[in-house]
Amino acid sequence: MDTLTLVLFVAGLAILVAGAELLVKGASRLASAIGISPLVIGLTVVAFGTSSPEMAVSVSTALAGQADLAVGNVVGSNIFNVLFILGVSALITPLVVNQQLIRLDVPIMIGVSILTYLFAADGLFNLLEGVLLCGGIVAYTVFLIVQARKESKAEVKAEYAEAFPPTSKPTPRMMAINIGLVAIGLVLLVVGSNWLVNGAVALARVMGVDELVIGLTIIAAGTSLPEVATSILAAIRKERDIAVGNVVGSNIFNILAVLGASSFASPQGLVVPPAAIGFDIPVMIAVAIACLPIFFTGYEIARWEGAVFVGYYVAYTVYLIFNATGHAALPVFSNVMLYFVLPITALTLAVTATRALRARRTAVAP
Repeated sequence: MDTLTLVLFVAGLAILVAGAELLVKGASRLASAIGISPLVIGLTVVAFGTSSPEMAVSVSTALAGQADLAVGNVVGSNIFNVLFILGVSALITPLVVNQQLIRLDVPIMIGVSILTYLFAADGLFNLLEGVLLCGGIVAYTVFLIVQARKESKAEVKAEYAEAFPPTSKPTPRMMAINIGLVAIGLVLLVVGSNWLVNGAVALARVMGVDELVIGLTIIAAGTSLPEVATSILAAIRKERDIAVGNVVGSNIFNILAVLGASSFASPQGLVVPPAAIGFDIPVMIAVAIACLPIFFTGYEIARWEGAVFVGYYVAYTVYLIFNATGHAALPVFSNVMLYFVLPITALTLAVTATRALRARRTAVAP
């Protein structure tokens, strides 16, 4: 493998993550300085800022006509976020799930995932579909702001205020510094995304796999590093609602904003690879739907459920590699997953959910 290719890829990834960090920090402090509440900052700027690498990579690849990387990055990131990030976070500590997340945000995540498949079914995300998706993220953000203004829990506000202390009298010097952080972050995102994409394309050619697989795995995991850091650190600090909410919010943003912007950024629309329509997008939908019963069982993601998530991500990655390389073990592996592992998992979740429902009904019964 060409050393320059590897250096370009790793350097691009590092610059991308650094740019996202500076962008989030500068934008959060700037918003706080001009009087936006800390809670709204946490729900919008921070949650969406962690998805800025996905936005930079997908839009740049769409403009370059590399639709496989653009689509693979979004779909792969959403699968990675739920299976790997939530799984590892739950292994660190069982994650308590907020009821609002179950009633509203997870159903929205499932809905937009299904919408992705409907839009992709004809093999193309066109301009109108891109505009509709972007309109969806605007509506969702407005809704978050309206809901945040109704929030009266002092401990929640204090939590965000501690991370982003409001500045009552912002000085011109501080405002200039924060604007500078945003500007530098944006520049680093652009430079990092270009280097990462160029390195990824060269890497795909060297490894002999198509760009969709690279987008679904290496790039998806790389651009999700801000979510990894946020959720795992939140789990370590026992801020469990942030660990879960960050993943769900980022997944919604990835589909509505990143995929939407990429769709109308591409000159001829965003062509969807047949493999993504036939397998990867359905997997993304299944992963989103799987959150409901797991979240619903006691409003907690237990450690064993986290282990199941991580195990499935490993299995998904192995399948992609076997399929891309034409490995002889692919048929056996596929049959074991399809006829043994998946049914056993579905049965276990069904039994667990049924027991949780019965326990809840017993607890509320007079």
